[in-house]
Amino acid sequence: MTTDNVPHAPCADRPWPKLAQEARYGLAGHVVGTIEPHTEADPVAILLHILVGFGNLIGSGPHFRVEHTLHPLRLFTCLVGETSKARKGTAWSTPRHLLAQVDPSWAQDRVTSGLSSGEGLIAAVCDGPVGKDKRLLVVEEEFAQVLKVMRRDGSILSPTLRQAWDTGNLSPLTKNNPIRATGAHISVIGHITREELLRHLTETEQANGLANRFLWALVRRSKKIPNPTGVPASQLNPLAKQLQQAAAAAGAAGELKRSPAAETLWCDMYADLSEGKPGLLGAVLGRAEALVMRLACLYALLDCATAVQVEHLEAAAALWQYAEESARQIFGSSTGNPLADRIKTALEHGREMDETEIHNLLGRNMKAADIWRALDLLKQRGLVTAEERQTAGRPKTVWRVTN
Repeated sequence: MTTDNVPHAPCADRPWPKLAQEARYGLAGHVVGTIEPHTEADPVAILLHILVGFGNLIGSGPHFRVEHTLHPLRLFTCLVGETSKARKGTAWSTPRHLLAQVDPSWAQDRVTSGLSSGEGLIAAVCDGPVGKDKRLLVVEEEFAQVLKVMRRDGSILSPTLRQAWDTGNLSPLTKNNPIRATGAHISVIGHITREELLRHLTETEQANGLANRFLWALVRRSKKIPNPTGVPASQLNPLAKQLQQAAAAAGAAGELKRSPAAETLWCDMYADLSEGKPGLLGAVLGRAEALVMRLACLYALLDCATAVQVEHLEAAAALWQYAEESARQIFGSSTGNPLADRIKTALEHGREMDETEIHNLLGRNMKAADIWRALDLLKQRGLVTAEERQTAGRPKTVWRVTN
């Protein structure tokens, strides 16, 4: 076993995000600690697979309440790392094996991939015979393909996923398509590279709130194991039994509330969680409060607890901090406007350009109004400056990145 060469972080001026020890709390942390020596997968990826998988397996019964809105503990997460080298798929191998021992029929019938349409997603959980299983965990190892599907004319996949995260009540909203699903419990795990993500996550998905329903996490290979044989059964079997106990307790949990001490901590945390951030980063971090509470409830249920305690909130906040720093490195330098980002990138490579050069860079068929909007956005964000210079003819405006 050898330590892997650590790939460069997406932002050269920032260290790779660090997962605080608090996030390894309880049974989830014990699972990660048991698997970690035997795998090349990132511990963060293992942790998120366990939490998202367990949250789907237990169904929509356990929840917390915000006013009159119920929040079942379904999560969407996207693991962002190098193609094949980040071992994103490997991180699901042992968690799936463990959860399959808890509920074999769920692992066999309710874990799938292939998000090709909103209609198909609804059909997988549509209303039918009494007792139909409405749980569905979608694991997409090529999440870029899902983002491409959303860009197609007429695709309802994005609004369907938003409905799935919010209420679980899904319908195509067309008169001639009667298919619908009520009480669906859908969770999503996506794998993608940063380059694919920034290329295919459109401004529409940023603005409509799909992006901020996801936990974004940078992941990488933790080590090199030439011949991985996995965790011995003698170590996995006790974990499977503990997960079975937690799942059985979750089945009777119903509404989870915070303990008095946890309520005090929540009040202290709330201001920071609900503070908005500018640009694309703000768009993808806009549901921090709900995501932290969903995580905290899952940590509580894995403890077989009937209320969210301080340690559960601290674990959730630690994992959220990792997700927030990941998002900052993935999206923080992006404006959310692909044209503006392209101009900024060109200027960052040591160039200053006048408007004619910018037009030539982008292609003369690009609309001048779109370029001006992009430049104005960069200027408003303080990312570029404009200087008017006198020439032998008309004055020209020269743009450069802000020092």
